[in-house]
Amino acid sequence: MKVYTGTGDRGKTSLFSGERIDKSNPRVEAYGDVDELNALIGAILNVLPEGRTTEAEQLEQVLIDLFHVGACLATTSDGQNAAAFTDLPAEKTTWLEKAIDRMDADLPRLTRFVLPMGHPAASACHLARCVCRRAERRVVRVCLETEAQGGDQPYHGIRGYLNRLSDYLFVMARYCNHITGTVERTWGG
Repeated sequence: MKVYTGTGDRGKTSLFSGERIDKSNPRVEAYGDVDELNALIGAILNVLPEGRTTEAEQLEQVLIDLFHVGACLATTSDGQNAAAFTDLPAEKTTWLEKAIDRMDADLPRLTRFVLPMGHPAASACHLARCVCRRAERRVVRVCLETEAQGGDQPYHGIRGYLNRLSDYLFVMARYCNHITGTVERTWGG
């Protein structure tokens, strides 16, 4: 399979569900942000402190989940393949909450705003957290536009998952600083 086709040279792309839409469409922006987030999760895996098997396995699961999220966003509810790419189940969000709680139990109590810096893995987590929030905002926009066009607001599971994933990435950043002995800098303003 060729990587390039030339079919997108005029500013259009195809969804999984077959429709051709503008590359500036909010749906494309949403799954583009999810793709960027997924690449950042891969970068976190590359700088994660050695021996952190549990955290690496969690992040690999996030990679898989985000591919599913992207596929859902690239498939309209009435298009072909719609049945294969459904919303994320609530259990995915619960799984993130449990991971957050496990890491947070080892961390000092948070009393101030944390500066987004520290160990390279922590910095990468903070960057991914920001992209995750942007992806979440884009998904909300897609949902609101779908609702405005008379449809039900889709992606309840995806919205919850992205919201919790940004929390997970924040706690993971703090955790990476903690396990590496990197001083967590705070803002006292």
